[in-house]
This record gives sequence, C-alpha cells and structure tokens, in this order.
Amino acid sequence: MQRVAIYFAPPAGPLADAAARWLGRDAATGATFEQPDPELPGLTVSARRYGFHATLKAPFRLADGESLDTLRAGVAELAAGLQPVLLEGLEVRCFHGFLALVPRGDTGPLEALAAAVVTRLDRFRAPLSAAEIARRNPDALPARQRALLEAWGYPLVLDEFRFHMTLTDRLSDALADRLLPLARAHFAAALEGPVAIDALALFGEGADGVFHQIDRIGLG
Repeated sequence: MQRVAIYFAPPAGPLADAAARWLGRDAATGATFEQPDPELPGLTVSARRYGFHATLKAPFRLADGESLDTLRAGVAELAAGLQPVLLEGLEVRCFHGFLALVPRGDTGPLEALAAAVVTRLDRFRAPLSAAEIARRNPDALPARQRALLEAWGYPLVLDEFRFHMTLTDRLSDALADRLLPLARAHFAAALEGPVAIDALALFGEGADGVFHQIDRIGLG
C-alpha cells in the first residue's frame, strides 16, 4: 500500500449499496456497477478512486518502523475505547462545490471521535514530504489550517473538521443543480432514520492509486 487512511464507511447494507451504485465501485468488495446517469462516470472520477467514505484521518504514508499490522493493532486498540455515535440522519447537499452526504442534528460527539482518531493515531504517520506539503498549497490556506497541516498532516481536522461523505467531484453550479434531485432520489430509501458511526474503516491505496477497504473495526 502506498498510503493508508482511517475512514468511516458504512457496513454492507442499503447505504453502502446505494453509494456503490452511485459511484460505480464498491471499495469493500471491488464490484463495479453501471451508474444511474450517463454523465456520472466523468463527474465522480476522484470520488470513485477514494471509495465511499467520510475522512477521519486523511491518507498518509506509514512512519518508519510501522506496518499495516501495527497500524491495524493501533486502530483496534483505539476503537475498543471509543463509543459509537448515533447521528440523527444524513442528507444530500451541495458542500463546497460538490455533492455529499452531510449529518443532521448535533455533531459534537462525532467531532470528538474524529479528533481522537487524528491525534491518537498520529504516531503511525510519516512526516509530510516537501512535495506533499506543496500539493496542499499552504500559502493559500488560512493561518489556522496551515498550522493544522504542519501539526497533523492535514488542514481540515479538529476545529476545522466537517463530516461529509463525498458523492461527486467538484461541479459547476448548473451540474450541481441538475444532479442534486437525482442524488436525493437515489439515496432516499437508504437515508431513512438515524445512522450509526460504529466502526473505523482502514483503507489502503494500491499501486494503481485506487483506495480499497482493508478492514472495518467496531467501536467499543
């Protein structure tokens, strides 16, 4: 694996199935699907590559002396001490230029869980290289996000964290307006009722640059 990441990804079931069919790929099984709109393959290239997920700890290279096995053990140890979080629900919205599932209701417990993942698993992360820092364009970041990038390897963590599950790449306003009703209809049945954040998903990036789910480790 070139890089690894800690995500939330739903278990097999209606939400995972709906997302796999929307993106055209299931990151857990490797299955591929015909997407529900002819334009979607070209509008979900990055989202399909990363797989359906919400980022908790963004992709990173393993530190010297660490391995997939030691990371898995560290994730399991952390997960054992964290309690599941029950979200009121998820809804499809436009989010910073793309479509995503975002939570409804109080997200305080979810933000605390994400902060624990970022900080307590950071010993497994190799320091960013100069090229990795440059790709984040740090001079264009607000001061707080630049400080978070330097401290934790990613600018959108802790107080800058916003839980979301990406459904498209960046869209024009016209495309977002056209796809939003389609996405809401596609996910409607899968988004009935609350959503449990009850596991940490370990993802890895293969040599082809595509992320695959390696394991899913239950909380508590």
